[in-house]
Formats: sequence, C-alpha cells, structure tokens
Amino acid sequence: MFAKLIPVRSVLAALGLAGAMMCGLAVPVAASAQIPYLQMNSAEPKYAAIVIDANSGEMLYDKRADSPRYPASVTKIMTLYLTFEALSEGRLKLTDRVPFSSHAAAQSPTKLGLQPGDSISVDEAIRAMTVKSANDAAVAMAERLGGSESRFAALMTLRGQELGMRNSRFVNASGLPDSRQISTARDLAILSRATMRDFPQYYSYFSIKGFEFRGRYIPGHNRLLTNMEGFDGLKTGYTNASGFNLAGSAVRDGRRLIAVVLGGSSTAWRDNNMEDLLTTGFDVLKRRSHGERTTIAANLYEDEPTGPIMRPSTEEGDGDQAGLKIVLTDNPRPPAALKVSPTLKTAQAKPAPKKARGEWAVQVGAFKSKSLANEQLMLVRSRFSKFVADAEGAVEGAASSTFRAQFQGLTADAARGACRAISAKRQPCIVLAPQ
Repeated sequence: MFAKLIPVRSVLAALGLAGAMMCGLAVPVAASAQIPYLQMNSAEPKYAAIVIDANSGEMLYDKRADSPRYPASVTKIMTLYLTFEALSEGRLKLTDRVPFSSHAAAQSPTKLGLQPGDSISVDEAIRAMTVKSANDAAVAMAERLGGSESRFAALMTLRGQELGMRNSRFVNASGLPDSRQISTARDLAILSRATMRDFPQYYSYFSIKGFEFRGRYIPGHNRLLTNMEGFDGLKTGYTNASGFNLAGSAVRDGRRLIAVVLGGSSTAWRDNNMEDLLTTGFDVLKRRSHGERTTIAANLYEDEPTGPIMRPSTEEGDGDQAGLKIVLTDNPRPPAALKVSPTLKTAQAKPAPKKARGEWAVQVGAFKSKSLANEQLMLVRSRFSKFVADAEGAVEGAASSTFRAQFQGLTADAARGACRAISAKRQPCIVLAPQ
C-alpha cells in the first residue's frame, strides 16, 4: 500500500548502534549536532496541522506544518516505532519482561504506577503506551532497548532523521515537558506513515480502546476511535506548553489519510478539528476522482483556538498539570467594571418581573481548581450572553477534587439551545437534565 520513503536500512547498522548503546558507548557528537536547536516563537499561535495521503505521501493540507512545536505524548509513536523494529528483527518478543527502574517508576503521571523492581511484558508495555499513554512504561521500554533513556532518546533522534524528520529532536521517550524536545506536524505525519508502512503487523495496537491490567480495566484517551467512522489511530498528547495534540488516521473507500493536529485548545476542539480535516480530505479525494479540482483548504471552515482555554479533568496527564491553563494568544483583559449612572440606578430600583426559572443546566467544563471554573463561567458568559443571560452561574463539586462550571436555572429548550451555540464554537458543553 505504501511507497517507501527511504532506502531499506541496514539491519546490521541498526544492531551495531543499538549494541553500542547497550555497551555504554557514547553516541557520536557529530550525529546529534546536526539537529538544530529550535526555539518556539511565543507570538505564533500554537495550532498547526497537516493532512497527507498515506499511500502517495501527497500533502493535502498544511497549516504551519513546518513550525516547531512540542509533541507531548505523540512522542510515544517514535518509542513504539523502535519497539516494533526490535520485535520485527527478533531482538525482542512480546512475552519478554520489561523491568521498571527507580527512574522509570519515578515518572510523572499518566503512568501505571509500578514500583522499582517490578516488571511487565512487552505486550503490556505497548498497550500501556498506546492506550493509557503511560510515561513510566515508555521509559522502562527505553531502558530495556537502549540501556538508558538518554541513549534511547539519541537513537530516536537518529532514526527520525533517517525517516526524513528533519526538524525533530528527542530527549526523552515519553513526551514529558522538555523545551529541547521539538517536532513539527509534518515530521509527526512522516513518523505516523512510517510506522504503519514498516510495521503493519503491529498497527492494530493503536486502535485498542482499553485493556485489562492486573484486575482493572484501563480505558483510553482517544475518543475518535469510538466516535468517527474509519478512524483507527494513532496517539493523543497533552502538556500545558503544547496544548492538545493528536496524530490520527482513518480509512474510507479503500483510501487512508493521516492527519496531525497540534496545539488544540481542548480535547473537544482537537477531536472536532481532526474529524473535520479527515472528513473534508476524503470528500476532496472523492471529488478529485470525478475530475473536480479542489483542496481541503477551500472546503474547510477554520476557526482557530484563541484566548485562555481550560483543560478538562479527564484528559491524559503529561506531567505539568498544576497550571492547567493553555494560553493560545495574549490573555484578553478582564471586562471592566460596569459603571451605572444615577438615572439608571433609579430606573432599576423597581426590579423587573423574573422569568420562569427552569430546572435544566448546561456544564461548560470541569477543572482542578475553583478559580479556573469561575474564569470559564466568565468567559462563556461574555461570549454567549444571549443564551445564558438568564441563567445562574455556579461551580459545583466544592467538596471534591473536580470543580464543574455550570449555568443553572434554564428550561429544557433554553439549555439545549445554549449548548448548541456553545458547541458550535468548539467549546465543551453538556446539557444536564433535572435529577
């Protein structure tokens, strides 16, 4: 199905490099020095995206595809690529054990939470990376294959260069925050294509929605596996610095597309954007087959994320979850205090009759702090005042670790109408019926 991007690599060369790493030999400085140190431009929006035809490699859509971005847990595709490579070459078996060192066990969540000295099978480690995005499993696998995470990261960078990832540099196996770990939408699309091209026998791991591990069920983060026709992978990612990332792929009518979305403002926005890109891409391919000349860009309504966007509490954690706020552009100034003239005060002395209060509500986010929930209420009220003007903003869950931002006191029709309007702007919204 796929045309080769590069000549077949020498197995002996790969084994030699891996063997040198296992023996503790230093990776040549000249090899890593070829990778430029890329700086993120703070003035540039975080959002970047690309769509390519998986068969031909043709780029169908490009939005800052070559601008440096933080890959977050999408990094694990490269960790998995090297794992699949070791399996295909017989250097590793799915039943082999992957031990957890103190360094691996100490990784930040999301993780399996194993203790130093414990171990899991290679199959379990792969599932932990693809489904749970387990950082400890990624580091344990890196140490299993490279001797240390740093040596494995050097191999990741070198293999990326060999695949054609010209603007990527890896310094860890998990995607946990590190300003030196840089990639681009194009490079991650190249990696995604190479993974399914070179190791089709292992690609099904990316479509697993959950797995059993030591008596408990671990669900995945990739909602499009359930919600989008033909979608079968690959990897989500999030850090506060990166925003919400996703490398995805889908098949329709025998054609496969690969898309990468970086810097989304929420899981909902990211997933909607991915679905829009792929759906429009398939439509463009179909229309082209009938002789029509068109592009994805000409058929896609673009509404890039702006302003302070809050991370929902259910998304995977990639280690820097204390702040939770992603600022995609400069923070808007808070609304100025409303000045009320004496005549207006007099006119308002007699309150207007209250409208009938409903028992329905809409929820516009769930957060780890009350202040973030209140900020989201203020933001939504300012943008959608027409729909929530008569609702009462409330933060539920003060006694728990999750604070839910809600607009209460709506009728059923008002709640549904408000949620439709909010969701249309790619903001999270759930209609809550009376209990």
